[in-house]
Amino acid sequence: MAIDCTALRSTGARLAGLVLSLTTAAQVCAASRPNVVFILTDDQRWDALSCAGNPYLQTPNIDRLAYEGVYFQNHFCTTSLCSPSRASILGGLYAHAHGVVNNFTEYPPDLPTFPRQLQAAGYETAYFGKWHMGEDNDDKRPGFDTFVTHRGQGKYFDTEFRFSGGERRTVAGYYTTVVTDLALDWLRRERDRPFLLMIGHKAPHSFYFPEPKYERMFDYARIPYPESAFFLEDKPTWIKQRLTTWHGIYGPLFDWRKDFPDTSAKGMLAFEKMTRAYWGTILTVDDSVGRLYAELQRLGQLDNTLFIFTSDNGLLNGEHGMVDKRTAHEPSIRIPLVVRYPGLTAPHEPKVITAQTLTIDFAPSILDLCGAEPLPKTHGRSWKQLVQSGDPTWRTSWYYEYNYEKQFPYTPNVRAIRTDEWKFIRYPHGDGSADRHLAELYHLPSDPQERHNLIQDPRQAGRVAELGAELDRLIIAAGAGPDTMPLDEGIKGELPDEKIR
Repeated sequence: MAIDCTALRSTGARLAGLVLSLTTAAQVCAASRPNVVFILTDDQRWDALSCAGNPYLQTPNIDRLAYEGVYFQNHFCTTSLCSPSRASILGGLYAHAHGVVNNFTEYPPDLPTFPRQLQAAGYETAYFGKWHMGEDNDDKRPGFDTFVTHRGQGKYFDTEFRFSGGERRTVAGYYTTVVTDLALDWLRRERDRPFLLMIGHKAPHSFYFPEPKYERMFDYARIPYPESAFFLEDKPTWIKQRLTTWHGIYGPLFDWRKDFPDTSAKGMLAFEKMTRAYWGTILTVDDSVGRLYAELQRLGQLDNTLFIFTSDNGLLNGEHGMVDKRTAHEPSIRIPLVVRYPGLTAPHEPKVITAQTLTIDFAPSILDLCGAEPLPKTHGRSWKQLVQSGDPTWRTSWYYEYNYEKQFPYTPNVRAIRTDEWKFIRYPHGDGSADRHLAELYHLPSDPQERHNLIQDPRQAGRVAELGAELDRLIIAAGAGPDTMPLDEGIKGELPDEKIR
């Protein structure tokens, strides 16, 4: 049934025998242009939520979004590194296309983003928190009316923020709480148009410091190294070389271990402390989600808001003897995504989506749901139809890319393909020669922990050829051919510069 919104705003109207108040009329008229609240954490694994089955970490407020909306069970980043992934979220493009292939590159000012598209469509837009594209740049970015950020990583306590390109001021308090307070103050302003509110949390990025009330929350938990850390015989040599580095389980563990390398059984205690602290930072994020939910409810805007909770990339927490991200293994690339919006599914009819969705899908999905102009170019797809009615044309395969970094020389170049059942990982050297690292092949339904590398099984030769051809096809289809990358200079043992950790 068509509704004349102009008439409703000016005089109210009788609909199905009911007189709508002006407030209700405004909500009805805004329904085609929902507000957007986008919460982005940093380095949060897909299973660091209780709704994803974590046996220790309880996240009732984030869970509520899933139980009243959509839980995307298989959501992935296309590059597991902060800045490249954030750029892909903004513009719907792979890293090779937007050019942000490391943590020190600014998002190109001439490339469109979904916030700029929403702003052009009349949305009031704001960003609070960690931006992390352009390490030392805290200037205001295009697409946002209000922009509050800081240089570099920020600190868990007492970060210096810059307000919309103007004054810089240290705001006392715990980072997650501070950015939530700033966002809530902005949210309470009077406005007569829809809004986009983005919050970039520091948590749970290393180094992990929970707020005091959560420091001892998981002291009871015994957290051994994952079993896969001890099944490395069929893995590439570089994974074994990484064990005692900055990104290995026997290394410094983001400063939680002072004396390293430590291969002793006692050394696992530092791993436990690190993991508990990681979980502790997420508890305050969950509190933040609850506060935002309650305020939207108080303002009468909850059901007219596309509420998205996600992260930029996953995190290896001991799997295959590794910490950090960057690799194409599941804990590194799989990330949480829950979305609450009655325009997608009614709160009493929550859905679980098992199809593979990607960070490059955010921009087209948000713009589609908000009725804004689509981006001129995107590698992603809107998941609106997928959620509402199913999409038989949805992807069954996609590819992953990561380029070797001299500043963090612990991971080779990575090119991988993931289908609904299989994962094939290559490690190109970067000079066009034959791969020098052993590849990896996993059958995910029977081996979700990726323990058994099947690459040398002669029975899988045909499948490897098939997956390799599909990987090449996807790379070309995404405009990445010829596929260029830096030269792999090998796994090194030195620690990264303190300024960029």
